[in-house]
Amino acid sequence: MADSKEKLFSDFAPVSTQEWMDKITVDLKGADFEKKLVWKTNEGFKVKPFYRQEDLEGLKTTDALPGTYPYLRGTKKNDNTWYIRQDIKVTDAKEANAKALDILNKGVDSLGFKLKAKDLGAEYIETLLNDICAECVELNFSTCQGHTVELAKLLVDYFQKKGYDLTKLVGSVQYDPMEKMLSKGKDMSNFASTAKELVETLSVLPQYRCIAVDALSLNNAGAYISQELGYALAWGNEYLNQLVEAGIPSGLAARKIKFNFGISSNYFMEIAKFRAARMLWAHIVKEYQPTCDGKECTDRTEDGFCYDACKMIAHAETSTFNLTLFDAHVNLLRTQTEAMSAALAGVHSITVTPFDKAYETPDEFAERIARNQQLLLKEESHLNKVVDPAAGSYYIENLTASIAQQAWNLFLKVEEEGGFLEAIKAGRVQADINESGKARHAAVSKRKEVLLGTNQYPNFNELAGEKKPVAKTCCCGGHDQQCEKPFATLNFDRAASEFEELRLQTEASGKRPKAFMLTIGNLAMRQARAQFSCNFLACAGYQVIDNLGFKTVEEGIEAAMNAGADIVVLCSSDDEYAEYAIPAYKALDGRAMFIVAGAPACMEELQAAGIENFIHVRVNVLETLKQYNAKLGIK
Repeated sequence: MADSKEKLFSDFAPVSTQEWMDKITVDLKGADFEKKLVWKTNEGFKVKPFYRQEDLEGLKTTDALPGTYPYLRGTKKNDNTWYIRQDIKVTDAKEANAKALDILNKGVDSLGFKLKAKDLGAEYIETLLNDICAECVELNFSTCQGHTVELAKLLVDYFQKKGYDLTKLVGSVQYDPMEKMLSKGKDMSNFASTAKELVETLSVLPQYRCIAVDALSLNNAGAYISQELGYALAWGNEYLNQLVEAGIPSGLAARKIKFNFGISSNYFMEIAKFRAARMLWAHIVKEYQPTCDGKECTDRTEDGFCYDACKMIAHAETSTFNLTLFDAHVNLLRTQTEAMSAALAGVHSITVTPFDKAYETPDEFAERIARNQQLLLKEESHLNKVVDPAAGSYYIENLTASIAQQAWNLFLKVEEEGGFLEAIKAGRVQADINESGKARHAAVSKRKEVLLGTNQYPNFNELAGEKKPVAKTCCCGGHDQQCEKPFATLNFDRAASEFEELRLQTEASGKRPKAFMLTIGNLAMRQARAQFSCNFLACAGYQVIDNLGFKTVEEGIEAAMNAGADIVVLCSSDDEYAEYAIPAYKALDGRAMFIVAGAPACMEELQAAGIENFIHVRVNVLETLKQYNAKLGIK
């Protein structure tokens, strides 16, 4: 068969797009195709229910090759390897060193050290990096922004003292004053001279990056994907422009910028985001006409143009916006798919956020699981072996182009209005991201955005116990949030935070209401509505009591009272509510809250009889549960 070059599926006639549409139109039975099947994304573009080869026509993304400008398909040609990173918050240099050596033997090949400025010194660095081969592992460092240059000088001195080949050292020293403006409201707008000195200090380390674009903060604040990317591009361009104006050659400046992105749970769009990011950044840098001397460059033209400078180095970290306190092990499912999308997209390095970070300092178990999530992707799934496996996908190629266009439009808008720094000063970035975060919180409250275990399918019997959300800190490092800030800040409330607050309120009250399902009538409907109601009310931490069914409402009410019910939920079919609801309400006689599960046609009649509470798919779950807590005296 191979010799004959016979085409597979030759017995099947080709099917045109119009034939597919004709079949879909029949199946829709008169429903509008656009309204029913076309998805309008938060990013502002539409996604069709299916894509075909013809949808690739006119897309320039399909012309790209791995490892070549504009790097849409990745910066690597032969494999898709990435660094597995784990960060260490250093309180004691010797202890941090011991931990680093330990996790290096457990699969980590990228370390991130968060250092206290007051501890910095030559001896401190030697202790911290003792027995760690800097040529064999990626090393990343961060400290107080005002001491970053000091840290950089200490590192250069240390590497030179140890006799390392400086061209082989890979890592970063994080300096990102504009992130501090966004997250803490501090005025750090006069950063050009410090940034210049930092770049010059680390110029002897060609593979070390030091100017960070921490777009992760936008992701953690609830930004949409096109916002994260568009603002990240403007952010990076602001740094690049200011460095060039300060006298740093554009090639060197570009090679010192590193992007830190978040990863949301929008799997395919995250793959597309990273592909679009590399392409757009390459185009931006190209406009600066970067040059180099060719000593460390792997892609340089005869006239000195440096394509290496156009490569985006992108670190990816799973989002904290999606993390939950309740049913926290579901976080593992979220971070696994997030890490997978980043790996397939060809990023430089990945940090998987430990599943318990939302409520405590991650312990050894949580950190081990986080590491192993990446090792599974590498060692068992072999995602490091194939470069850009998404290439050619009708869907992802179109997503890449659409996200790129939306992000580019936002980038141009920011530039037209004076650049990213001016946008921060005016509070436009903060307002835009916070508005998106607010919209996503609203979507969570209505279950339009689902967080398993929090606003949908909660663990009925779970109690928080000692678990409490990690407290926020103000710009001064305190917890009062009352200090004055010259600039507006991002809101980092997690998507689950309001549901968690509600559930913790219930638990702290010491009065866990009992919600009794009065199931009667049609078997299928009463079971479905009881399941819906149990999931609904358990989101507030209520104890739910399901039942097989009752012959009469009087029997059900009596059973509810015997069970000590605070809430009685009538579960039946819409047609039967006209028969059962009012008698059940009267039999209860105000001894407990009465709820009807559904929105029956007879709702107005039931309301006229005094029934106030109805739960169904169209209600705002969060606001409804807040009202119920208030009625039950839970504060």
